[in-house]
Amino acid sequence: MDAAPDAMSKVQSISGAAPVTGAVGAAYRHHARTRLIVGLAATAAVALSLLVDIATGPALLPLAAVARSALGLAADRTVDAIIWSIRLPAALMALAVGASLGLTGAMMQTILNNPLASSYTLGISAGAGFGAALVIVIGPLLPISEATAIPLSAFFFAGLASACVYAIGSLRGATPEILILAGIALLFLLQALLALLQFIASPEALQQIVFWLFGSLQKASWSKLYLLLLTILLCLPMITADVWRLTALKLGDERAVGLGVNVRALRLRAFVVISALTGIAVAFVGTIGFIGLVAPHMARMLVGEDQRGLLPLSALFGALVLSLASIASKTLVPGALIPIGIVTALIGVPFLVWLIIGSRRSFW
Repeated sequence: MDAAPDAMSKVQSISGAAPVTGAVGAAYRHHARTRLIVGLAATAAVALSLLVDIATGPALLPLAAVARSALGLAADRTVDAIIWSIRLPAALMALAVGASLGLTGAMMQTILNNPLASSYTLGISAGAGFGAALVIVIGPLLPISEATAIPLSAFFFAGLASACVYAIGSLRGATPEILILAGIALLFLLQALLALLQFIASPEALQQIVFWLFGSLQKASWSKLYLLLLTILLCLPMITADVWRLTALKLGDERAVGLGVNVRALRLRAFVVISALTGIAVAFVGTIGFIGLVAPHMARMLVGEDQRGLLPLSALFGALVLSLASIASKTLVPGALIPIGIVTALIGVPFLVWLIIGSRRSFW
């Protein structure tokens, strides 16, 4: 695939600073067509994966029956009950969570200019895991039910972890290098605290913690899905408003400042969005890794660094990967449901290794 057009020209096009003409204009139009084709193909793949995910389970359903039920044309009420009460919320939750993690991973890699940056590797997901584990251990002492307290605590500690990373990094100018170091340090701290909670937990609580950390879509419900979708909708205007600024940031902090971007404020807004989307996603399904790391690289390999293509395609590929992982979790071992977090790692690790040693091009 041809390389993306010059980054400065893309920023000028997005911001309206100058028209794109000549050879650069032709390359830009080719890139726009490629972005559209890839987006349509990814959308079709997500739709097909959704149907297969709904059809897959202990009672295998024909895709035609799934489609009829989704359109309200099914004659069998049992099929309707299985699809609408159990499988459809879980399948849609996989898409929403995958899209959130893919989107936040792309934003994190952009603002920190690091291919390994994601909410999972920088401790935000670990903060959610610690918050959930803390509630599980002290659950009997809380005035509200664990079913409510666990996602609330996971969301709160994910936000707190994100705030700590930014606050620590701000002491030294909030540069990408300092923020990454702060995130890695916080990740190790939270992992140690989580291990401490597991050490003092009762056998029943320990089993519950481990199950939560593995990640699962089985507790998905329509109310949780609506809350996640509402959070995504509230974050989208902030993301859209900063698209060209994020593209400019890929040129480097100094050039971005020269183009009128307040880099520090941009990183702060991005951290707020990343914290909200990651927190609400992992609060309901548990810790799921590699989606935020793998999906942006898949998008970047196809459409380059232009954030107008990178961000939506990262969301689409994140949704696709987690949906495929959901299917695999129900089919790899007949009669058993493998935790979704294990499956995403099994998918993510080989891809990451291939990305490091198997690719003939540098996509970063």
